[in-house]
Amino acid sequence: MLLGSELRKYREAKGISRGEAGHHIRGSESKISRMELGRVGFKARDVEDLLRLYGVSDRMLISTMSQMARDTKKPGWWQQFGEALPNWFQVYVGLEEAATRIRVYEAQFVPGVLQTEDYARAIITGGGAATDPMTEPRVAVRMRRQRHIERGNGVKFWAILDEAAVRRPVGGVEIMRQQLYRLIEFCDHPDITLQIIPFSAGAHAAEAGSFTILRYPDFGLSDIIYLEQLTGSLCLDKRQDIDAYTMAMERLSVIAQPPADTKGILKQMIDEL
Repeated sequence: MLLGSELRKYREAKGISRGEAGHHIRGSESKISRMELGRVGFKARDVEDLLRLYGVSDRMLISTMSQMARDTKKPGWWQQFGEALPNWFQVYVGLEEAATRIRVYEAQFVPGVLQTEDYARAIITGGGAATDPMTEPRVAVRMRRQRHIERGNGVKFWAILDEAAVRRPVGGVEIMRQQLYRLIEFCDHPDITLQIIPFSAGAHAAEAGSFTILRYPDFGLSDIIYLEQLTGSLCLDKRQDIDAYTMAMERLSVIAQPPADTKGILKQMIDEL
């Protein structure tokens, strides 16, 4: 998706149609469309040919993007979980793995990468019995994603949580207590920032619901906005969408309690359980 997005930007900057680009690589307009949407793999030769057509002459850039094309054929670790993860969520995990900065606003629950195993299991099962054979693989994926954030891989994670997300009882008192203690531990992590929006803040800039902003280090790639739905997801990369969600995140950070206060707020919540 990232590579396709970049190719689209270079094409549009030169005023070249998808049909012209497709003809240049012995393909079709629909092939270029699928490439730009990240719905197909890439041949390094096609990427090189397209970049030259688009007027890109930087050899290092062409070489790096060619390597990205080769990397699109490598399976990610999450693909070993097969049917446990829907295809649309596998796409998100890949985007999350590549990001260097992840900003999350969560209105309903503790974000997946910050959950304890028991809390994650209770969310996945909807509070019922864990009889679905897909439950434990899904829990394992969340823990693997958590380790990626926690192990200092150069990823900055910033989460703004509505007070409802940390007060909503999930799995019983003890599971909630352990989850809140886990969030307190994350407050001490140098690459993790947590803020809580109190109920007293009233209506705010994210009334439409939870969202994630993903940022990437290479080539000045645009951010990607990830929106999750019940049976699928949306990934937005147009400038007007990015600007709107970035502004919402900035406004939320202002009305949220400062990060330095988060541990105290969570400890008070534990005392109230």
